[in-house]
Amino acid sequence: MKEISFLDNLVGVFGHPAADNPGVVIQEAAFNDLGIERWRFLTIDVDPDKLGDAIAGLKAMKMRGINCTLPHKLAVLEYLDEISPAAKLIGAVNMIVNTDGKLFGDNTDGKGFMESLSSAGISAEGKNIVILGAGGAGRAVAVETALAGAKHITIVNIPQDEKLAASLIELLKTKTGAAAEYIPWTDAFKVPLDCDILINATPIGLYPNVNDKPNIDYDTIRPDLFVQDVIPNPAFTPFLAEAEKRGARWNTGMGMLINQAAINIEMWTGLKPNKKVMTKAFQSVIS
Repeated sequence: MKEISFLDNLVGVFGHPAADNPGVVIQEAAFNDLGIERWRFLTIDVDPDKLGDAIAGLKAMKMRGINCTLPHKLAVLEYLDEISPAAKLIGAVNMIVNTDGKLFGDNTDGKGFMESLSSAGISAEGKNIVILGAGGAGRAVAVETALAGAKHITIVNIPQDEKLAASLIELLKTKTGAAAEYIPWTDAFKVPLDCDILINATPIGLYPNVNDKPNIDYDTIRPDLFVQDVIPNPAFTPFLAEAEKRGARWNTGMGMLINQAAINIEMWTGLKPNKKVMTKAFQSVIS
């Protein structure tokens, strides 16, 4: 008799809120294309004070892994058995692999970001980079661009999170070859004349707050500047619209999302997904 298994292989995302996270559409499109029908991606809203319970549930249900999105990328570190060198350096984890109850954490946000930047024909090497935000995405982007040879990185962050920004600056200065500085975000930020790449690594503009945009002086955006958003939904944000008005080249956060999701799938399943299939599935739900 042919051996048959109806056991579901569970992965998913822990976030709060989580209802607007499109991961399930992207991931399950990839699973179907790969022919692994019993793989399921669960979108799970986890309150910050219940993260430990959620991790225990992950183990109890023998889930293969989980993505961690806002606000869990930093807090989840204490529940992991092993962390990749990149995630340890960044100080944030966005994906977990569960192998027989042992949890391995990695950060694929930065890797996905760098692939997206490269696909736009942009290199971080020797560049002066301004990053808006010092949270999980900001840390990943800052570390990866620094390791890629960025000359100078400026972190712009709200004064309430000054310690978070200061720790990132210290990390960049001591563990990478990039010069770094922190600028408190107290009013409309003016983009420096020597800035080559401007990156929004905040959730400002993310659905459902689609009309919001970072508080910067948009008239300081120049045509020779490259502007990158990390927000995938909507893909074309008001932040990018302002950059386009001023003749700057820009790139959406969709590539970063698809790239990191593809890396995650490969780490969970051992199979390489089709990014074109994933992109088409994502575009179908945001258009």
